[in-house]
Amino acid sequence: MSRPSVLFVCVKNGGKSQMAAGLMRKVAGDAVEVYSAGTKPGNSVNALSAESLLEVGVDITGETPKLIDPQLVRDVDVVVILGREAYVDPVDGTRFENWDTIEPSERGIDGIERMRLVRDDIAARVNQLAAQLRTTHQS
Repeated sequence: MSRPSVLFVCVKNGGKSQMAAGLMRKVAGDAVEVYSAGTKPGNSVNALSAESLLEVGVDITGETPKLIDPQLVRDVDVVVILGREAYVDPVDGTRFENWDTIEPSERGIDGIERMRLVRDDIAARVNQLAAQLRTTHQS
């Protein structure tokens, strides 16, 4: 039985997709293969994203943004696109989800407070996906 696999994607691969990958690794451990990538990767992980994850025991400070690999998109079970800006061409046989995550800055919430809200929104979605992946791969 192979492990389920998920690829988290955003534009820069410095914030939301890195957060989702870090949270999935924490929740699922070795039970899920976890990847993250960006459509136009930046140079580094967002410092506030990393700080907000350290508060919940997840360290992404050693991660670096990566360009999305079309072969990986075909190989994983699920591609999760975070936010509204990234676009990935659909591939037959790969499940795609778009997580339109909350954006507290639209309500004037910035800094670490914004990132904690984003983290908690992503964490809830990651927990649901991890449970789905465990259920579908136990059969």
